[in-house]
Amino acid sequence: MKKKIPIKTILLIMLILCAAVYVYLTFFSSSPDTTDYSSFYNSVEKGDVISVSIKTESIDYVLRNGRELSTKNPDSPTLKEFLLLHNVDVEESGSFDQLLSTVFDIIFYVFFFGLIIIAFRKFISPNTFKTVHRTGVSFDDVIGMDGLKRDMMQIAEIMKHSEEYKKKGIRMPKGILLEGAPGNGKTLFARALAGEAKVNFIPAKATDFESMFMAIGPLKVKLLFAKARKKAPCIVFIDEFDGIGTKRNYSGSAIETENTRIVTALLNELDGFTQNDGILVLAATNSRAALDEALIRPGRFDAKYIVPYPDDDARRKLASYYLTGKKVSSDCTPEVLAPIFKGFSCAQIESVLNRAPMIASQQGKDTFGIAEVRLAMKEH
Repeated sequence: MKKKIPIKTILLIMLILCAAVYVYLTFFSSSPDTTDYSSFYNSVEKGDVISVSIKTESIDYVLRNGRELSTKNPDSPTLKEFLLLHNVDVEESGSFDQLLSTVFDIIFYVFFFGLIIIAFRKFISPNTFKTVHRTGVSFDDVIGMDGLKRDMMQIAEIMKHSEEYKKKGIRMPKGILLEGAPGNGKTLFARALAGEAKVNFIPAKATDFESMFMAIGPLKVKLLFAKARKKAPCIVFIDEFDGIGTKRNYSGSAIETENTRIVTALLNELDGFTQNDGILVLAATNSRAALDEALIRPGRFDAKYIVPYPDDDARRKLASYYLTGKKVSSDCTPEVLAPIFKGFSCAQIESVLNRAPMIASQQGKDTFGIAEVRLAMKEH
């Protein structure tokens, strides 16, 4: 199978050929002798000129004796009529410089608009939002927070058996808002919910809607929900929701205007589908107070949950889980670590118990204990 020549290679070859022709005609081609315009004019009046080629900057003409001459073009509006009245064959043509300039202009515009199209397609590519058909995560992978898991399990059941719940007068919520400090497992909850409900999972984050071009953000919102409708039943998870759903500000600045457009697009999309569409929007935020009130009102986000810091029991289970496979001293047990980690997020606990053995290794120890754990905690 023959390989296709890349377009950029073809354009490069065209540019080289144009440059070569220009150099040849400019420096190596022969040109007729030049004369003044009055001599040309007198020759025409005498009938000595048989043909004329009118160019942008010059006039090339041939005398009856076969001699070829050239003179400057005065750009006179009556010149052509004057020549025809004296039975001269007239040919009008643009100069090679003009032709070359036109060719370069065409190549430039093709290249320029090609770049715009490629960039535009990249920014709103359908592949911006990936569909995860099976997350491989369940609530068994979520440590602690049993109350929240029970609520989420009920929502998973509603998604799996929506018709049965509809007969009971219970509809699937359109949206769920998860609020909590970073590292407490909001993303894990979203993936676990999709796994339990056995539906498609479409993750997105605030930075996916950012662009150097205005109005691309709202277009991406529409693209996200268009994909969700095709992949329903599904869960659309928007992380860092406070990055795009902040309160609208009509100050007129470009950033605020773009943010307002994104929020408006979200409002339109949330109002544009019903619970029967099989789409659940799950949004995670660190600060509910920063969100636009119209965006998170009931009917759009029907349920709002706090993802708390792990309690004592959860901290003990997390410590036990993250200590698995590590060489730890006898004084460093999950029961001892649980109260020490009070106020720490799940991610912080994992990070500390990863850093502690590194500190012990730097000190030449084979195992780590409470002392190394406390040193690691100071770094957080």
